[in-house]
Amino acid sequence: MIPATSFAGQRVALFGLGGSGLATAHALQAGGAELTAFDDNPKSVELAASQGLPTGDLHGLDWSGLDALVLSPGVPLTHPKPHWAAELAREAGVPIIGDIEIFVRERAALCPRAPFVAITGTNGKSTTTALIAHCLRHAGRDTQLGGNIGVAVLTLEPPAPERHYVVECSSYQIDLAPSLAPTVGILLNLTPDHLDRHGTMENYAAIKARLLKDAGTAVIGVDDDYGVGIADWHESEGNVVVRISKEKALDDGIVYRDGRLLSMRDGRIEAGFPLAGIGSLRGRHNGQNAAAAVAALTALGLRAAEIQAGLESFPGLVHRMEQVGRAGPVLFVNDSKATNADAAAPALASFERIHWIAGGLPKEGGIASLESLFPRVAKAYLIGEAAPAFAATLGERIPYEISGTLDVAVENAARDAARSGAEEVVLLSPACASFDQFRNFEVRGDSFRQLVEALPGIDVFRKG
Repeated sequence: MIPATSFAGQRVALFGLGGSGLATAHALQAGGAELTAFDDNPKSVELAASQGLPTGDLHGLDWSGLDALVLSPGVPLTHPKPHWAAELAREAGVPIIGDIEIFVRERAALCPRAPFVAITGTNGKSTTTALIAHCLRHAGRDTQLGGNIGVAVLTLEPPAPERHYVVECSSYQIDLAPSLAPTVGILLNLTPDHLDRHGTMENYAAIKARLLKDAGTAVIGVDDDYGVGIADWHESEGNVVVRISKEKALDDGIVYRDGRLLSMRDGRIEAGFPLAGIGSLRGRHNGQNAAAAVAALTALGLRAAEIQAGLESFPGLVHRMEQVGRAGPVLFVNDSKATNADAAAPALASFERIHWIAGGLPKEGGIASLESLFPRVAKAYLIGEAAPAFAATLGERIPYEISGTLDVAVENAARDAARSGAEEVVLLSPACASFDQFRNFEVRGDSFRQLVEALPGIDVFRKG
């Protein structure tokens, strides 16, 4: 835990008592804050009280003289309507912050030179965050991984010299962290997302770009117009910028080209990092993630050989193009995190002969946007509520069956893929939410893994 000692003796209200909210409340209490914690869910308040946290209804709180409202990132700050706690804070002139802001204040107070990498972007954040942390650890660096990736940042070890922090930041967290100032800030890409919470694409982009403010090195993906504009602005201000691209040729920066990362300076190749054969970094989208990692790791002082060794040993993330196992020439891949068509596209684009398990609770638009990738599908195995609609979209273009349930789909896909004797992939990339048959995408992915591991002749890949 990182005790929030910079809030010692200060009056702090906290709203939102989920996992990260509870962790933040404990950190504030341990740091000596005069805390009042609350949630709209009475059971969450009861749980906090049972853990010895001071709770109280913020409606009746005396907001005058309060030093801060700490808001959980899932609570609306502005759109579609500010939460009542945020409105009360604004009316009283109380600053509204989040757990990432508490972390950066503790780092500034205790060890401002502790290396800190902050990562954001619409897509690829978690993979890039995990990849950077893995490479640092592989090189022997003291490394702490947290943030939006699922580990509350204040549960990490306290800042210390040479202790590296690799923190994934959502737009919600950035909106509550005005003092970020990372050693390396990474903005991977920007496409429309969370506009219900940010109002417009321009506002969403501006919030994401705040992560780069005061960064020692700004690593910026320039494959979209927003990224180009943000990179241009930072360069005009004299800031250190490393451009990355999975699509464009760059005279300066890091580009993904033909399965390799090329570090460019003045139009010349300074270093190359081959990705071919690294299954966990398969695909152009992972080329961008790896380019960001190389830029960050270089800025942190790792040698090219150390970086390459880290890339080659990266096991990948569960449920994100996770290689589960192999039966002869047939590879089984768990991409359960692909809960809509856009999220399924990278996996479909990464393999040539796919036995595609798709379906679940359908999202708006279905799979029509994936039409250009259908030629890669040898056969589709459709499950859940979306199966009839997906079948209608596929029509007569590719073979399909309505398997109904995941166990039937895995059994039939494994059988069909084995018949060809060639390199085939059985891919769970549902392009749907899981809630018709599973509690969440993690449970769906775990079920797929268990079904694959039970197949005869399977060689299971263990995570390192």
